[in-house]
Amino acid sequence: MADTDLRTRPIARDTRPAPLPPADEAPPPSRLRAVPFLVTGIVVVLAGLALWAMWGSYVAAPWTRDGRVRAYVVTVTPEVSGRIVDLPVKDNQFVHKGDLLVAIDPSDYAIAVENADAAAARANAAAENAQREAQRREQLSDLSTSLEERQTFASNAISASAQQRQAVAALAQARVNLERATIRSPVDGWVTNLQSQLGDYASPGHSVISLVDANSYWIDGYFEETALAALRPGDHAKVRLMGYNALIAGHVGSVARGITVSNATPGQSGLADVNPIFTWVRLAQRVPVRIEIDTVPDGVTLVAGQTATVQIDPSGPRR
Repeated sequence: MADTDLRTRPIARDTRPAPLPPADEAPPPSRLRAVPFLVTGIVVVLAGLALWAMWGSYVAAPWTRDGRVRAYVVTVTPEVSGRIVDLPVKDNQFVHKGDLLVAIDPSDYAIAVENADAAAARANAAAENAQREAQRREQLSDLSTSLEERQTFASNAISASAQQRQAVAALAQARVNLERATIRSPVDGWVTNLQSQLGDYASPGHSVISLVDANSYWIDGYFEETALAALRPGDHAKVRLMGYNALIAGHVGSVARGITVSNATPGQSGLADVNPIFTWVRLAQRVPVRIEIDTVPDGVTLVAGQTATVQIDPSGPRR
């Protein structure tokens, strides 16, 4: 009976699925809690490094956004007057030193050279004749000529010689005026703001052409006076022009030694005109610092008057 019950009773089986073996061991809870602190620490360190770099770039190193590209402008002014008969240049054209810029009508000056040459020849002949007459009188005896006559001829010779030198000087001046009728470029540079035209009348003292000297560019950085103590001539400088990403390399050339002081302006009585209003906020004066340009990247065009940002590296190489 017992055996029969055992055969007919169903065997109870465990239907729960067997647990899968873990692929990776899960980290302990204490290690998981340390991850946020580690990430936070890395972020803090990176932020500190970034702040330190910004401090060095914008606070410790002198810099200014108030910079200007500068260049010398040569004003070409004629020394003789006349009608412009040749103007082979155009506005913004690059010219080399010695290139023709303006030609003034040379007719009057060529005629003046001819007249001066003739006058010089006449004066030279008169001087030679007076000199020979004086020498002949010196060789005569006292019975043939008097002392007074010899002295008169000697004075005439001296006067004729002086007139001859004056005529030679007038000839040289006439030739100089003829040369000045042709104006050539004194520098390598660009013609700028050309207003003269063919047929215009050129007068001495009135500009006909202006040239931007291509070899004279520099940058003026206007630094606050609180930054001057960190500046030294020769310090490396980095310049960024507005509109360009490339950096211009340069160095500090010099620091201006004077700026305008409004309170020193004399009044009607000659005394200093001092502003009676003084605020508690004292603004630092800006002093021009000349930055000499070392290298200009390809694609960067220098134009006098451009806006520039200048940063000085006192710890960098010094020229």
